[in-house]
Amino acid sequence: MSMRRRMAAIVALLAGLLGSGCATTTRNVGRPDGTALPIEQVDTVVTRLMEAGRVTGLALAIIERGSPVYVKAYGLADAEHRTPLTTETVMYGASLTKAAFAYMVMTLVDEGRVELDRPIADSLQRLLPEYQKYQDLADDERWRQFTPRMLLDHTSGLPNWRFLNEDGKLDIKFDPGTRYAYSGEGINLLQMVIEEDTGLLVGDLMQGRVFDRFGMTRTSMTWRDDFAADLAMGHDEAGKSLGHNRRKSVRAAGSMDTTVSDYARFLSGVLRAEGLSAAARAEMLRPQIAIDSVQQFPAQWVSHTDDNRGIALSYGLGWGLFTSHLGKAYFKEGHDDGWNNYAVSFESAQSALLLMSNSSNGEGIFKYLADALLGKTCLPWYWEGYIPYDRPDLKAPAERERPHPPCESLAAR
Repeated sequence: MSMRRRMAAIVALLAGLLGSGCATTTRNVGRPDGTALPIEQVDTVVTRLMEAGRVTGLALAIIERGSPVYVKAYGLADAEHRTPLTTETVMYGASLTKAAFAYMVMTLVDEGRVELDRPIADSLQRLLPEYQKYQDLADDERWRQFTPRMLLDHTSGLPNWRFLNEDGKLDIKFDPGTRYAYSGEGINLLQMVIEEDTGLLVGDLMQGRVFDRFGMTRTSMTWRDDFAADLAMGHDEAGKSLGHNRRKSVRAAGSMDTTVSDYARFLSGVLRAEGLSAAARAEMLRPQIAIDSVQQFPAQWVSHTDDNRGIALSYGLGWGLFTSHLGKAYFKEGHDDGWNNYAVSFESAQSALLLMSNSSNGEGIFKYLADALLGKTCLPWYWEGYIPYDRPDLKAPAERERPHPPCESLAAR
């Protein structure tokens, strides 16, 4: 390697390790409880936890009073080529897509184009089992009970993904509307229903009603060639690159590529109540179904606990919900091999935290990051599966029967 290339590589590595693309309007970051955290301490906490948790790259955004005040990227976008992560690096949004999709659906509700409680059978041109993707439901008439509300609040009874079933077939696990079980299948079904009923493509609707509205210029539901110039690769637990899937088809459950800057703009817009009527926004963020499961995944795992009753853990339309001493909060996760994302917003404080990581180890530091950057918030961390990197004992099967209250003290070792 030439001296010039060697120096360039060193500069890129240092930039990635120290963080890049910082956008801030203050020297202190405000927490939802009113306390402040010096920016220097934010950097110290993030870099220490990333090193301890073996996290390849992490981008974060802190929102105060409905606007991003601190947006920064740390580590590497591509470990193989030592490319630094920036705030404009395109990352895989995974299931953060669902929250943006839910917002878009509510714009259609506002216009009367979607009725939340109208059975999907009334919106489709054919019976659902007559569509090839849904022929497995031919012998189960319960699909007729499906409504957009059930598909958005994950009470349809459909599995998260059909390939998780031993036979690989789609089925309905329980009577629709009776309990919560996360379902990507349900979200993708709603995409099909909307497209059939309105004659509009969800990709176009997302572009115009979400991405363009909030100035998300480096966000798309499918791959764009201009993303390649600044692109993150996913990485496994050992730090090996898993690449970046260049998705060609729109999937409401999770095909979105975005940046930390862009998604922070979306979260800020939702906090500021932009683009939706007061009634539609309130319905989106209203508890639709209480949640009493020990953990969110596996989605069909039947378990019950009262641990989260104190924070009123529930699901709205596309968003998870809870309450604490800070008031009402709503959140959304995003997870895939090599990618871990998390967004949580607090209504009364008009504040939010967005974490996006291109590492399968990312979620192992999410609880500690949230505690440090937000203070005590009573996040349902155990239910979300955010087991700290230094507490592998909590993953043991026996621990599943000993839930951990959201406000339980658990300090990083």
